[in-house]
Parts: sequence; structure tokens; C-alpha cells
Amino acid sequence: MTTNSSIGAERLARRMARGCEFLGSEVAIMCGAMSWVSERNLVSAMSNAGGFGLIACGAMNPEQLDKEIAGTRALTDKPFGVNLITMHPQLLELIAVCKKHAVTHVVLAGGLPPAGSLDAIKEFGARLICFAPALSLAKKLIRSGVDALVVEGMEAGGHIGPVSTSVLAQEILPEVSEQVPVFVAGGIGRGEAIAGYLDMGAAGVQLGTRFVCATESIAHANFKKAFIRASARDATASVQIDPRLPVIPVRALKNAAGELFTAKQREVALLLDAGKVEMMEAQLQIEHYWAGALRRAVIDGDVEHGSVMAGQSVGMVKKEEPVAEIIATLMAEAAHALEKRAV
Repeated sequence: MTTNSSIGAERLARRMARGCEFLGSEVAIMCGAMSWVSERNLVSAMSNAGGFGLIACGAMNPEQLDKEIAGTRALTDKPFGVNLITMHPQLLELIAVCKKHAVTHVVLAGGLPPAGSLDAIKEFGARLICFAPALSLAKKLIRSGVDALVVEGMEAGGHIGPVSTSVLAQEILPEVSEQVPVFVAGGIGRGEAIAGYLDMGAAGVQLGTRFVCATESIAHANFKKAFIRASARDATASVQIDPRLPVIPVRALKNAAGELFTAKQREVALLLDAGKVEMMEAQLQIEHYWAGALRRAVIDGDVEHGSVMAGQSVGMVKKEEPVAEIIATLMAEAAHALEKRAV
């Protein structure tokens, strides 16, 4: 007997089929690459639960990434990927580490991929995923040969762009979703939203904030408590104080770290003005600041002076629970939403 519930589940499976095939996972839900959080424990738990985990390389050096991939492989035999930052000074060496381990999926984040990086990834057969914060960039990336895109709106945690997820999805999905799989990210906390983006043509979704308080996440208890206590309006974007120093805004929970970042920007801007650093070095100093501030919060539990990066969906994080339960809840909510549309 076919029930409405099974109709919803069947519709969900059909809409996720393309994303699942591309990722090699049971469900087309990726766990966003969150520095210090998306390491071997959360990544393997995500993949073992049927989703798709991503190692956040962030500021890792090649030796650290080598160990992290090996450590993840020891915990899961399911597919997972590696997220690399395009401005990393050792990007090509990091790609070589991915090649050594035959990583199946590589995500490039943080700007246009530098010369040679796309070819280096495609050369060893990995599927290449890039972030597209605008339609023009999405089309450019597709022409350059990327295999899939992530469309992430400003509701997300960490580094963000200026446009909301809902607007980006409406702008980009109708134009490119038939050409390559597109995964939507930013502000997604419930399955109803997942169903909506799948109906618009997305192949799947990416969620980060929703998985921070997973039981398997190594984030400090203070970090998780901050998430559970927070509401959407507590996750605010950082402010750029000097137009000569382009700083990608970062969304995090309000605390003293915001003032510390303002001071860091002033410090780096003065160095730039004095000719003591080049622009790339100035930007790297900002990135290293965030990596250190995030570590203080995630690992050390200093949620006042560290950076508690969180998306606006943080208000929907209510408790600590296993990754498998989070995925099951999201899938049930999405299936129910599609079931109601079948009536």
C-alpha cells in the first residue's frame, strides 16, 4: 500500500538522486567545512551516517592534511572530500597530498581558483566543486571545467558574501542547474528548506551550523553551549573598517572577539600603509587571525575572546545529538514537506 509518507520519501529520493550519485553518498547533504570542527571525527561520522563529510583544511600545512586524511580513512570507508582555501600559499602542495590519497572530491573555497589548481585536481580524477557567490562567476567556473557548484548565501557562518541564499538560489539555479549539480548552503536548519531548494533544482544542500553540536563533534562544551543558547540575531557579520584592506566578512556570535578583530584590522592596515607587507600577506594575516581566534573558541572553549563562527540557523540548534539523528530528522522533515505537496 502506498501512503502519503512513502510518496514524500520517494519524491525526496528522486530529487536527491543526482546529488547522491555525484557525491557517492546515501543522502545529498554535505557537512560544511568548518575549521577545527570538520576534522576526522565529524567528517567520518557524517559519511558513516549516509551524508558527505568535508575535511576543513583551512590553515593546515601539507603534513597536517596528510595525517588528517589518513586519520579519516581509518574511521570510514565511505566517500568524503577535502575543502581547500584558494589563497593558501601551499595550495598546489595540498592538492598533491589529495592526489597521494586519491581523494575523490575536492572543494575550492575563498575566491577564484589560481592558475594551475583546477588542472592539478582534475589530473588525478577528483571531482572538483567550487563556490559561486554570483551568477557570472558560476558560469565562468562551469566554462573552466568545474564539476559542481556550491551556492552559499550570507546567512551562513564563517566567511560570507553579500547576497542571501534565497536570492542566489533563484538567480543561479534556473540558469545552471541542468549543466552541473548545484548544492545550496547558508541558513538551512530544517528539512522543509531542503525540500524547497531541491524543488528549485538543487542537487543537494550543505549545512555547517546544524552539525556543530553533533555528539561526534570535538568542539568544546562551551562552544556547543553558546550555539544552543543563541538565537538567529546573535550571529552577526564582522565590519570592514578600511576600504583599502579588503576583508571578507565573517559571521559569528557576538562577543569581545569582534572588537579584537577591529583592532587587528587597524594593525594590518598600518603595516600595509607603511609598505611593510604586500596585499596578499595582509590578507593572509587576517586569515591566520581568524584561524587562531576560531581555535581558541572551538578547542580551548574561550567563547568570549575566541571567534564563535555560526550561521543564522544557529537558533534552530537546540541540543547535542548524534549526526545520524540530525540527518534522520532533516530527511523526515523534507519528506513530510514533499508529502504535503502531493495532497
